Amino acid sequence: MEASGQVKAALEVAPSFPQPSPSPLRKMAAVASIAAGIQFGWSLQLSLLTPYVQLLGIPHKWSSLIWLCGPVSGLVVQPLVGYYSDRCTSRFGRRRPFIAAGAGLVSIAIILIGFAADLGHLSGDQIGGKHKPRAITVFVIGFWILDVANNMLQGPCRALLADLSAGDHRKTRTANAFFSFFMAVGNVLGFAAGSYRKLHNAFPFASTKACDVYCANLKSCFLISITILLVLTTIALTTVRETPLLKPPEEDGDVDGTEKGGSRPVPFFGELLGAFKDLQRPMWILLVVTCLNWIAWFPFLLFDTDWMGREVYGGDVDGTAAQKDLYDHGVHAGALGLMLNSIVLGLVSLAIEHLARGLGGVKRLWGIVNFLLAVCLAMTVVVSKKAESIRHSNGGATTKPDNGVKVGALVIFSVLGIPQAVTYSIPFALASIFCNAAGAGQGLSLGVLNLSIVIPQMVVSVASGPWDALFGGGNLPAFVVGAIAAAVSGVLAITMLPSPPPDKSANVSLSGASFH
Repeated sequence: MEASGQVKAALEVAPSFPQPSPSPLRKMAAVASIAAGIQFGWSLQLSLLTPYVQLLGIPHKWSSLIWLCGPVSGLVVQPLVGYYSDRCTSRFGRRRPFIAAGAGLVSIAIILIGFAADLGHLSGDQIGGKHKPRAITVFVIGFWILDVANNMLQGPCRALLADLSAGDHRKTRTANAFFSFFMAVGNVLGFAAGSYRKLHNAFPFASTKACDVYCANLKSCFLISITILLVLTTIALTTVRETPLLKPPEEDGDVDGTEKGGSRPVPFFGELLGAFKDLQRPMWILLVVTCLNWIAWFPFLLFDTDWMGREVYGGDVDGTAAQKDLYDHGVHAGALGLMLNSIVLGLVSLAIEHLARGLGGVKRLWGIVNFLLAVCLAMTVVVSKKAESIRHSNGGATTKPDNGVKVGALVIFSVLGIPQAVTYSIPFALASIFCNAAGAGQGLSLGVLNLSIVIPQMVVSVASGPWDALFGGGNLPAFVVGAIAAAVSGVLAITMLPSPPPDKSANVSLSGASFH
């Protein structure tokens, strides 16, 4: 067997029992609902943790290292978990043990984050002190565990959805649309909980000497997050049962899982490099389109509320009291925009299958919404310049923008929910379909796709600041680059991305497992 054939065979998950049939949609919905619990916690991170970091006294220069955890853990954890979940022979199944472990780690991490101030005080931090080093240590540990656990959850959940689809392309797309919908539900619930300032009254024990009202609200939100995640995970894992994989795929046929000498198993990173080496053209194009798509998304996702506070409202977090007040109002307006965005995201997620059918296929749908993303990012420049013009006409007065500017900004947030729904579902569905046609393991293949998401995130996080500074500061230069990347991604999606192969669910094995 040639080298490329060996890698492909090593990735292949050969069945040890009869080909499964697609599972009912209700079971897919149960698994996809875990996304609501995951995204509830993510939305709390986005809306509440930055002020909490400042409350603990973490220096600004170190905060970026904390937030870097997300892409770093995604770069390593998802492919690693995907690789081992493809080969897991646990009696509980291949994906379910990783999902259960991920949910447990999320719970531990959230407790560490929520109770960081209390644990720091018990360890010797002074109440009222500017810096709380012990609380910071607990927080950082909890934060990194949380990002690792979230990546540990998402990969196996999507892989399990692909397994449940059993090669049925329509159900694969529907399952990923369910996942996108529940992400939106989690966003809405998380932003709503984070915006309610009296939530701590429901948890009287949350307020302590070391934990003020803001801290108590954050702690209460996280306790609700744990409850939602554990309940949804329990329902999913008891509703969907996997028949265990009888033996790892390396032991099947002439694939012995050894290196050329025949004595040692192929290590994970060797498998990962082999997966890249053996990727077929459809998957390579999918990775390129996804990479460009996320280069477009990340500047806005990272700086959307800052854009509202700085460019739209004309505030300055380091300026005068009036400028700080404007910035704060802009950030709150941005939070409203995120809420509207999540509502549109959820509604469109339920209609993706119909939209794809009406527009002539999923790749055309993806290309069209990427053009829509490019237009929205370009419109941020128009709205910003209009707001700046109004301020200049008022003599540079620190006044809030007029209703037209506010509505224009909120419309951008809302419309972006349309391409976001497609971004959260179609690429993952195509990855499942393409790797299924090539006989590759779902877990590792989805982990490879995740690399085309986290690498752009790291690039944008590092480069956007100097790039914006090169053009005088602000967020617009990065948004313009994002608009260009979105347009190129749309062109490639329509012209170069292959259409999914014919649905051959009766002849194709996704997982070598059956479901009950």
